[in-house]
Amino acid sequence: MALNVAVFKTRTISAIVFGIIMMAGLMLNEWSFFILFTIIQFGCLNEYIKLMGLIYPEYHTLAPTHRWGLLLVGIVMMMVLSPNTLSINGYSIKYIGSQILPVLLVTMVAGELYFKKYNLQNVAISFFGLIYIPMCLSLMFQLRAFMVNTFFINWAFSIPLLLIATIWINDTMAYIVGSFIGKRPLSSISPNKTWEGTIAGIIISVALVTKVLGTWIPIQEKYIFLMSLVAAIAGTFGDLFESKIKRMAGVKDSGSMMPGHGGFLDRFDSILFAVPFVWLVLQILF
Repeated sequence: MALNVAVFKTRTISAIVFGIIMMAGLMLNEWSFFILFTIIQFGCLNEYIKLMGLIYPEYHTLAPTHRWGLLLVGIVMMMVLSPNTLSINGYSIKYIGSQILPVLLVTMVAGELYFKKYNLQNVAISFFGLIYIPMCLSLMFQLRAFMVNTFFINWAFSIPLLLIATIWINDTMAYIVGSFIGKRPLSSISPNKTWEGTIAGIIISVALVTKVLGTWIPIQEKYIFLMSLVAAIAGTFGDLFESKIKRMAGVKDSGSMMPGHGGFLDRFDSILFAVPFVWLVLQILF
């Protein structure tokens, strides 16, 4: 496929603006980190609900208590799975969330009975959405905690930054290389992606992240290499998974949050898969 200069320019400008917002959320403090990923999961979950409604007609007719309850459950799950150090008036948001969650779940069940909308398939779709999005994204809090109070500087943001940098460089390089020399489609799920672009994206992103961040953050290069490699490969599968969902729903983009990039799911589909695998690697190693 040929490189579309206008599209590439739009993607680049929006990526720079969005990158600044992401960096601020990642690096300011623990609260900005929590707020950033809570907003991201809300946007992703909202788009997931809409896509499932296009794929499964019965899911499109969810009871209001189910639809809005699910979005609230996503937020509360982020609270429940947040660090103990985040608190409001002396009460940790983890504790506050744990008190709210049962009330929300009971309200959702009561709403299903009241509106006579109970459907086991809908419940399964919603349950998967909670695992796929807030559960996976909440592991970012543990990735951040992995490097808290390292040496004399708080490097808490380093592993989340490493993961996101790998994903974004991989996506960008795969798009550019695939546009110029890509010939063999990677999958029928996403015909615009090519083997040439995918392989180049993984190699370039892993090499850049390993060499650049390896000279900056206090993590051995071999571990940076392993984490970035896992993130790039898992992220590619995450991208294909979301492409399959969009294909089933009959839409090009999951939303319009970011010009040239689509919606929240379009931007964070790779991260949703990469986070749990990088987390698993760290659990095995350390």
